[in-house]
Amino acid sequence: MSVKTQTKGPFRFDQVGSLLRTEELKTAREKFNAGEIDQEALTLIENESIKEIVRKQIDAGLKAVTDGEFRRSWWHLDFLAGLNGVETYSQHASYKFHGANTRDTNVRFIDKVSYNPNHPFFAAFRFLNEIVPEGITAKQTIPSPTLYFRDNRSDNAPKFYQSRLAFLTDLAAAYRQTIQHFYDLGCRYLQLDDTTWAFLIDRLIHAETDEEKAFYRKLAEDSVFVINESIKDRPDDLTITTHICRGNFRSTFLFSGGYAPVAKYLAQLNVDGYFLEYDNERSGDFTPLSELAASGTEKKVVLGLITSKFPERESETALQERIQEAAQYVPIANLCLSTQCGFASTEEGNKLTEEEQWAKLRLVVDTAKHVWADAE
Repeated sequence: MSVKTQTKGPFRFDQVGSLLRTEELKTAREKFNAGEIDQEALTLIENESIKEIVRKQIDAGLKAVTDGEFRRSWWHLDFLAGLNGVETYSQHASYKFHGANTRDTNVRFIDKVSYNPNHPFFAAFRFLNEIVPEGITAKQTIPSPTLYFRDNRSDNAPKFYQSRLAFLTDLAAAYRQTIQHFYDLGCRYLQLDDTTWAFLIDRLIHAETDEEKAFYRKLAEDSVFVINESIKDRPDDLTITTHICRGNFRSTFLFSGGYAPVAKYLAQLNVDGYFLEYDNERSGDFTPLSELAASGTEKKVVLGLITSKFPERESETALQERIQEAAQYVPIANLCLSTQCGFASTEEGNKLTEEEQWAKLRLVVDTAKHVWADAE
């Protein structure tokens, strides 16, 4: 009996999205920032770099490829600043990861938020989709709308909205139109990257009063609302997943804690799959997966068992054992495998080489092929 090859994401072997910037691209961006080359010259170099990393992703065996987020400086801020009513600014304070501080860029509202038909990510996806060969899926990653809730980004929203619900409704509408336009451009696989759930895990674990817990539970409820409103009425053949991230900057992290405090909220999300970090003890055990499995028989759980933060190669035997352990909570037919995060959530990138990055991705592919018969 033949095994049907999977044609729709998430794939048995998949990836989160960002890739280490090439040296040529880093040099070009430095020259652009210094005023030595213009945007047109930078774009040409980005185009060639993206063509090359698409080829390398396909050579590694991946069925879903990204542009490596090569046109971005940040995984989230570049997109967030692209909606109408939002601007970039310097907040004179960096994001403090465990062991490193980032640059001080942030975004804020300067008006009501709305869809921007000229968002630069549209042109970026159009280029990616045009160069991806038949049989390969162009995967688009964008930050979740919940990212506007954090780090003072929505402090100005009450200036333009009479109620929290009005703000959330406009934000969801802007995302819904954005997602529809990606679809119109040919996108059939879109991922919402989200650090908000890890933030809420951390806060709910450490909340000292009932008032604190109630505040963060309300934030979780708002997150479910705005995500589901953002993706409702989507076309049937558009796959939408979410990646739950604990922070990723130069191989450091922001948050720790297992998924139990937010599992019931994640289960309410009307997504097709969850990319979950499970590369070390900071992610907790697999027990909360049973709640996700109960929320929808078609939902996939992509186990991020292979770290993107460090070069050391995981044991394939140990990976297979962990997949079987997770299968006690989610049917193995609904499980997939990926790295725990991308390799360069910001343009600085994690502390490993490009060859080590590709070795990690090949390990994802090879391991999955030894576990699932349809992973071809």
